[in-house]
Amino acid sequence: MRRYGFAGLLLLVPVLLGCSAGRPSAGFVNARLMDAYIPLSERRILIFNRWAAGFAIAPHVGVTNDHNRGLIPPERVLARSRDYDLLFFRTDVSMPATTAAAQPGEEVIAYGQGRDDELREAKGAVSGLDQSVAPRCPGCAMQRVLVFDAEAGGGFSGGPVVDAQSGAVLGVTFGYLDGKGQGGGRRMYAYDMALVIEEMHRLLDSRRP
Repeated sequence: MRRYGFAGLLLLVPVLLGCSAGRPSAGFVNARLMDAYIPLSERRILIFNRWAAGFAIAPHVGVTNDHNRGLIPPERVLARSRDYDLLFFRTDVSMPATTAAAQPGEEVIAYGQGRDDELREAKGAVSGLDQSVAPRCPGCAMQRVLVFDAEAGGGFSGGPVVDAQSGAVLGVTFGYLDGKGQGGGRRMYAYDMALVIEEMHRLLDSRRP
């Protein structure tokens, strides 16, 4: 799997090329999460197949990572964040996922896509709240992140990180760093939902009549 450096740090954002992370999923924690989840894919030639994910954050509004913008039809893009790796897009999904605030040590499941549009998951635990990583660009804000340890990766970009029991969405996955997780495993980075919802309102509310 190819990975690129992010904002001068060792934080690595998955490049969604033909390899699957996590493990095959038996399904979502609850039906509402299943209905809100949005698989994303792009098919070119076999070695350039790409997978990612998004989900409905508000009625008819989906969210994913901005680095997944090539997987969203341009006419459906509503807004792109400058400070965060977030993109909001128009969706036919009317019932958004439920959300909650993450807690330290909370057991979580990240969802994403794998080869042949297979739903995959990675289980782990929250290891840090309201941490900071470098800005995306000169003049951009520091990025506040939710950190969890799980073996997710390519295909999980833009997908939900949820409470393992309730299925409430805690964050939007956007990157990972190998060797920094529990026991030397993979550390995952996500934007917590309070930040994502705040950014959605900042970008979209002024555009609405």
